Amino acid sequence: MPDRTLLHQEGYALLRQAIPAALLQELRAAFDANVLPSDQWPVPRGMDWRHAQMDLEPAVQTVCRLPQLLSAAGTLIGERFFIAQAEGREPMPGGGHQQLHRDLSDLRPGDMVSALAFLDDFSSDNGATRVVPGSHRPTPGEPPFDPLDESPTLQLNGQAGDILVFDVDLVHAGSLNINGARRRTILISYRAEPLYAAHLQTLALRNVRMSTDERFDPPDAELFATG
Repeated sequence: MPDRTLLHQEGYALLRQAIPAALLQELRAAFDANVLPSDQWPVPRGMDWRHAQMDLEPAVQTVCRLPQLLSAAGTLIGERFFIAQAEGREPMPGGGHQQLHRDLSDLRPGDMVSALAFLDDFSSDNGATRVVPGSHRPTPGEPPFDPLDESPTLQLNGQAGDILVFDVDLVHAGSLNINGARRRTILISYRAEPLYAAHLQTLALRNVRMSTDERFDPPDAELFATG
């Protein structure tokens, strides 16, 4: 588990080799078997990305509940939370570039956390995520965020099995997949319990099929789940 103070300070952590090696091949096969074209999702997806409907896969559910990942997500959220979504994403060769952005919290800062579980090695060459450390909590008087200013970004690099977990208010973006190498990920969303009613209203739009009624406590208290 990364240092809690640093996690809150930076707004993200890269959990190295958090996914058991024995699961990786199963996860890759599940991704490839469940790719859905953009027009088969309730809301069309970006054409320069592959999207895979993976939320019912047992291996994916295992990743969502890895103790190290739950601990990091719970530390950032700071209250009882649930797993809201899990789907596969991969930038196509020559695609995947995003402008720097925030995904934005809902009721309060820190009430939503995202995680990217990497199923392939990742770097600037195949479109890995870039982040602006500490950008999730702007200081008073700080100049407005400029999505075109790339100078403070950090380009992430790592290996299959790493997991990036971050506050949704952290400035981040996908990069251009220059060399066309595979960069499959599972995008996982964790949300604070007060967001559950709003979450239920958009299940169909987000194509969420998995049960989302488990609850987890942040690591300050004993981590537990109830069905």
